[in-house]
Amino acid sequence: MSPIAPVLARQSAEIAALTAALGRPVDVAALEITDRLGQLPLDRPSARSPNRACRLVRCADGWLAVNLARDEDRDLVGAWLGRDAAGDAWAAIARAAARRGCAGLLADAILLGLPAARVGEVGSAGLKAPLVPAGAPSARRRGTQLRVVDLSALWAGPLCAAVLAELGAGVVKVESLRRPDPTRTSTPGFFRRLNGRKDQLALDLGAADGQARLRELILAADVLVTSARPRAFVSLGLAPGDLFAANPSLVWVAVTGYGWTGAAAERVGFGDDTAAAGGLVRWTAGGAPRFLGDALADPVTGLAAAIGALRALLGGGGVLVDAAMAVCAAGAAACGLPSAP
Repeated sequence: MSPIAPVLARQSAEIAALTAALGRPVDVAALEITDRLGQLPLDRPSARSPNRACRLVRCADGWLAVNLARDEDRDLVGAWLGRDAAGDAWAAIARAAARRGCAGLLADAILLGLPAARVGEVGSAGLKAPLVPAGAPSARRRGTQLRVVDLSALWAGPLCAAVLAELGAGVVKVESLRRPDPTRTSTPGFFRRLNGRKDQLALDLGAADGQARLRELILAADVLVTSARPRAFVSLGLAPGDLFAANPSLVWVAVTGYGWTGAAAERVGFGDDTAAAGGLVRWTAGGAPRFLGDALADPVTGLAAAIGALRALLGGGGVLVDAAMAVCAAGAAACGLPSAP
């Protein structure tokens, strides 16, 4: 059993209750979207993440989680370390980290957009994603179908939108023609689990007509689910203030690595490194951190985002659901999870 199974069960029970209040209880377990077992080769959790992209690296004064999930991340290693990292990038990282403190390495990684985190740097006592007032609540007409625009990718955001689709919402998954959801090709079976109940729409978001079509969809929506950092929306002409002014009862579910506001808002984060940031790891007898499972911040955050969206809908909307992966992971860690072997 997954070490976070008790947390997922608690969140799933809350979703069942909230969706029942909206007219159709959702059984999260039946959707099979909270783990990727059988969808890609996974190693046993260790100092290396089960998907082999992220590692826990010892620095002179602590531990970092470094995630080389994308080609662009591997290309940044040399610039990050300030030396040639040709050959074994992980060996070069280990050598450099052993001589340097976490703070300097982490600051440089953040500056470059490299997903990295100090283990346990983020704390939280709860699993709730904050609801930030941004518009104006409004009573929804009875009998009307919820309209959801899912602009998110990967796991946590699409999971949230999958719950809403199972509730009976009309969900349209919008992908960029230039940058489609990577899970479409990397884990096609899992992609279908997350997105099979949604309508699919590909737009050229670099073109004016694509941006105009996206804006039109959002202004007619009850819920918008995203997983990009705040600055991405300014470039698309989708400033949050403008959208809430035009659609005051919108529920905007913003899945990010470290939160929608503050100094860390533009920081890059994925499921494994943000899990480590939130302390969602186990510790060996020798004081070394080890991963507990596969990208655990993703399912925890996806369910927290869905709960936030449902609570916001019951309250009439007009809010931004600030679903930060590192904070949700910290909330899960605070639940006193059992240690994996």
